[in-house]
Amino acid sequence: MAAFVSEELLGTFVPVIVYWLYSGLYVLMGSISRFDDYRLHPRKDEDAKNLASKSTVVKGVLVQQAFQIAVSLLLFTVSKNHAYNHTQYLPLVQIIHDDSETSTSSPPSLLVMFWQFMIAMVVLDTWQYFIHRYMHINKFLYHHIHSKHHLLVAPYGFGALYNHPLEGLLLDTVGGALSFLASGMTPRTSIFFFSFATIKTVDDHCGLWLPGNIFHILFSNNSAYHDVHHQLYGSKYNFSQPFFVTWDKILGTHMPYSLVKRKEGGLEARPLKD
Repeated sequence: MAAFVSEELLGTFVPVIVYWLYSGLYVLMGSISRFDDYRLHPRKDEDAKNLASKSTVVKGVLVQQAFQIAVSLLLFTVSKNHAYNHTQYLPLVQIIHDDSETSTSSPPSLLVMFWQFMIAMVVLDTWQYFIHRYMHINKFLYHHIHSKHHLLVAPYGFGALYNHPLEGLLLDTVGGALSFLASGMTPRTSIFFFSFATIKTVDDHCGLWLPGNIFHILFSNNSAYHDVHHQLYGSKYNFSQPFFVTWDKILGTHMPYSLVKRKEGGLEARPLKD
């Protein structure tokens, strides 16, 4: 039973730790002038254009993470038959196996885990696209909930989860639950998947276009793609997150871009006609 609880606690807290460690890496790089040539916004824009201070963002993210952790632990304690595991994309429901099942069951093969990852990615992308897009279409939801995230016109890594707690619950927690259940992954596998999703989300908000970034090589949905969405001209486009751009292309909300060098240094993601 101890091993089982350990997995659940790891699933709850590891992605939170990963969030701050990975975003902290970008804070460090952002403080070094040699990385200014890879910035999608001038350094001064993080303070001049953003409508929420960095201290406010840190507090907001911590509040959201504390809320989600509390929900996870509460649900896990209440149920004897289901594990409730929280990550940056928090699964609300996990199937609990008793001690005998846990000790005798073998871990899934790498091929099985690969397909579980793919299923979870598709489900999470689908859920987040339609909920995210509706939060832009519905004026009440945008004004009272989603607009908080768009206070960051020049995104940066640790601002990835800066949003309204209700948005975090609906977009991330419920989306994580659906992707977890649909994929059939184990609690142990979910630790890796949701840590990966956390890293990807932070990377999409990092505000840097670093050469050789593996996420830019593997995914069209990246820091420049999402940066376009944070700008005024792109707020009705590029809703897809965090992995693929499929739904944007299918439903006509895809806005391609070109990366151009700024005169004052750094890069800019400029929209192109699709």
